[in-house]
Amino acid sequence: MPSNEQRRQAAKRKLERRLARQAERARKRKRLAIAGSALGVVVVVAAGVGIYYLTRGDDNPAAAADPDTSQSETPQAPPPPEPQAKPATVSCAYRDSGQPAAKPAQKPKEADVSSTEQHTVAVQTSQGPIGIALNAGESPCTVNSFVSLVNQGYYNGTPCHRLSTKGLKMLQCGDPTGEGKGGPGYVFDNEYPTDQFDQQELAVNPSPVQYKRGVIAMANGGPGTNGSQFFLVYGDSQLAPQYTIFGTIDEAGLQTLDKIAAAGDDGSLDPRPGGGKPNLPVTFDAVKVA
Repeated sequence: MPSNEQRRQAAKRKLERRLARQAERARKRKRLAIAGSALGVVVVVAAGVGIYYLTRGDDNPAAAADPDTSQSETPQAPPPPEPQAKPATVSCAYRDSGQPAAKPAQKPKEADVSSTEQHTVAVQTSQGPIGIALNAGESPCTVNSFVSLVNQGYYNGTPCHRLSTKGLKMLQCGDPTGEGKGGPGYVFDNEYPTDQFDQQELAVNPSPVQYKRGVIAMANGGPGTNGSQFFLVYGDSQLAPQYTIFGTIDEAGLQTLDKIAAAGDDGSLDPRPGGGKPNLPVTFDAVKVA
């Protein structure tokens, strides 16, 4: 039968083992907390870098530095807020850009632009068809400009100069020079979803929203610098809400985009802004308002 001293020693050893296990658990929790904090910093820094490169340069947003992390590793961005109803007609302002047009173009009309008129655009590319349903209810001035340029034949023969397949999944088009810096000689303001946010808050904290697969949005070099360039989104992408969404792509168009994306890009724009020219060259052979 153990003595009192032996029982005390056994109890002491038991207590020491329990305290050691508690200390080890505490150390594990601390390591996990530090790792989680470090991951949070990485995500925040990556988001800041992406937003910086989205808003710099000539008419070349949707030109974010493609993040190295996958969508599954990045916190899911919310969708843009529901758009507020616009009047049946609006007035639009198109301002000289100070740069010569990449291809001759006239400014569209500015007064009594319809926000209810429906348009579809048929694009025949060198890689297949792309159909676009324009949404004047959300972005009437953008749709008005796009339709005007289509009717002037501005996009005919225009190459798509940038494909991005990492993080940001889009094909960027609309510059007749194919260099990503050309425009129509005029600029205009952002619309949906930019106009759904407080502009002072957006300038300080442009938290990303999700640009869903199948939307078409304007490229720009900063707020109020929209021209002729746009990007076609073939995979859900997170961006600051500074790029006007003005329509949706049909199923045939998404299949065309998927084929182009599957062939990849030449990496000529890595690491900044990311992506490069499509390995399958894409040219708009004919663009018509249907």
